[in-house]
Amino acid sequence: MLTEMTVRPKVPSMPDDHAVRRVPSRTKIVATIGPASESADMVRSLILAGVNVFRFNFSHGKFEEHERRLQTVREVSSSLGLCIACLGDLPGPKIRVGHVEGKIELTVGVDVVFDPSIDTARVETTDGITCVHLPTTYDRIAHDAKPGQRVLLADGALRMLAVERDGQKLVCRVTVGGPISSGKGINLPESEVSAPGITPRDWECVEFAVGQGLDYLALSFVRSPDEVRELQDRLWTMCSASKENADSDGGSKIKVIAKIEKPQAVARIDDIVEVADGIMVARGDLGVEMDIASVPVAQKRIIDACKKRGKPVIVATQMLETMIENPMPTRAEASDVANALFDGAGALMLSGETAVGNHPDLVVETMTRIIEATEDRLKEIGASYRGPTEVAEGHTMTAALTTGAWHAAGACDARAIACWSENGGTARYLSQMGFHIPILVCSTNERATRRMALLPGITPVVATPPESGRLSDWNDWAEAHLREIGWAEDGDWVVLLAGKPLGQSKRTNTMALHRIGDEQAGYAGH
Repeated sequence: MLTEMTVRPKVPSMPDDHAVRRVPSRTKIVATIGPASESADMVRSLILAGVNVFRFNFSHGKFEEHERRLQTVREVSSSLGLCIACLGDLPGPKIRVGHVEGKIELTVGVDVVFDPSIDTARVETTDGITCVHLPTTYDRIAHDAKPGQRVLLADGALRMLAVERDGQKLVCRVTVGGPISSGKGINLPESEVSAPGITPRDWECVEFAVGQGLDYLALSFVRSPDEVRELQDRLWTMCSASKENADSDGGSKIKVIAKIEKPQAVARIDDIVEVADGIMVARGDLGVEMDIASVPVAQKRIIDACKKRGKPVIVATQMLETMIENPMPTRAEASDVANALFDGAGALMLSGETAVGNHPDLVVETMTRIIEATEDRLKEIGASYRGPTEVAEGHTMTAALTTGAWHAAGACDARAIACWSENGGTARYLSQMGFHIPILVCSTNERATRRMALLPGITPVVATPPESGRLSDWNDWAEAHLREIGWAEDGDWVVLLAGKPLGQSKRTNTMALHRIGDEQAGYAGH
């Protein structure tokens, strides 16, 4: 009976003036939470506008601030009855300028000495020749950068060439000038940086993430798959002994997103995608570390590698950058968002637009509208991607079922899919298929449903199986729920995937076609 099964959450009612489709977009939106978006009212507005994942940027702010914001996200998402994922972004081995009083103008031809031994920048003038001494957070800068190599500051806005190494000091000559202030990033695009991929500060952030039960961690400045494995191994060690943080197979519930920001990572993208749980195309530092003309090509290559292996891929940086200040994006930004979807991206990320911008909710609403218009076009032209070419060991049956669901849905023009996926395995394979119809996924595992919020096309809900244990009763509930949320009505076909007993992992073994309103439909053999 329907009364035997409860579900938390149901799709909340929307305000009359809030233009949100009842059928959600396939593409997921990741929004960075910050001073402009940390209030409960703004978090609620962002979720209703289309945010699926909140990003916590550990490069800024204290743990106390992140904990307070995390609590707000969880309270608001719970009150709305929606599964929202939280992603912690590790700082990584970012090289930065140390303390500068105010700003110092660096002019073309001036020598700059990077000196890790000083605490504050100073300007010295001898015999009419000016030299600027800048502190740096990286004490091996003179070891890694060689004379003749480029040194870039402030995301490439300031440029210089290394001319001399003097012990721990690196002397550079400015070729493109501008103002420099505290904390600006330093990039060495032509140097082999010897800093460890995961810093002591990163490990502090990992401990915080585990303690707070975050859903994803983004690893910055990845160069090789070994760095991804190192983080995964540490997470496994930290989480495997904890029922709260361990999956049923003993692994970590916190999954690793590898940020592609360096040309070395692009060169090894297939190997990195193989081991990571997801990928972020972090175009900010990528556009500094490599020729800017190559970034669009790299983006397509990275997305293609993710599609081949069925891994989630997030495109990030400057998606709607001008909306930090302005109420409208540029036409180029709107095209950038749409083209990422045409490339095959499953998620798009907003950074400063929602963290410090003037109107975070308007930014998300704008991105949602662009996504919806683009997805309509993708449906019109029949664009799709029928799953990964590679099937993970032990998942042959799951891959076969989801491939069958693809063909069944197409043959009967199904309106929706409903699936029970306790830990998200079946949901991941359904997401990879590139369906243009919505997919409702049930699980008793709240952490698993939050992780599923990043999967393209998946709408996760926390549910309780029917007491009878019969798949036919879950079939009845699925029909009622699809009607209630407006995804299907009498006469529509839907595809159902589940297994017995419901509520346990690795049990999905049955697919059925069901016509809404047809009491005779059900699972073959049950």
